[in-house]
Amino acid sequence: MHEQIIISGFGGQGALFAGQVLTYAGLKEGRNVTWLPSYGPEMRGGTARCTVTLSDEPIGSPITDSPTVVIAMNPPSMEMFEPRVKAGGFLFVNSSIVSTDSTRKDITTIQVPANDIAEELGNERMANMVLLGALIRATGVISMKSAIAALEENLPERRRHLLPLNEEALRRGAEVVEKVVRG
Repeated sequence: MHEQIIISGFGGQGALFAGQVLTYAGLKEGRNVTWLPSYGPEMRGGTARCTVTLSDEPIGSPITDSPTVVIAMNPPSMEMFEPRVKAGGFLFVNSSIVSTDSTRKDITTIQVPANDIAEELGNERMANMVLLGALIRATGVISMKSAIAALEENLPERRRHLLPLNEEALRRGAEVVEKVVRG
């Protein structure tokens, strides 16, 4: 297994944190991992993204031009990364704020109304975990158990009260994929 995942959105949407959870979960499962953040000087409101590589083999470089998986949390991320997803890969789209459909037939695109689900949960900032839950369920790149353990171990103390909400957001994202599979 060798997956290169890009998670991209506006600063403040939690793209980097979602990547960290994925990275820590991969470590828990004994995988080789890299996490490479990239963000503009604006931070909140600017572009923020990270590249996570999870592999059973040594990782030569944390950089990729053709990721196997992309989470596009906003329209600019969709525009930038949809063409770069490797054939046979996955594209997860935050359909709450991205209205553009993928035209590619060689990838699996999963529309996730992440902001809408997060609002139902009472905190729009959970959209990142909704999308991560969808990724986990669709790809199996890590287990949900490892993701929850990574959250428990790495959520900052000032955010510990949000742990149950983060876990619920992961589950709700996985449910979106379940509905797509059943439907």
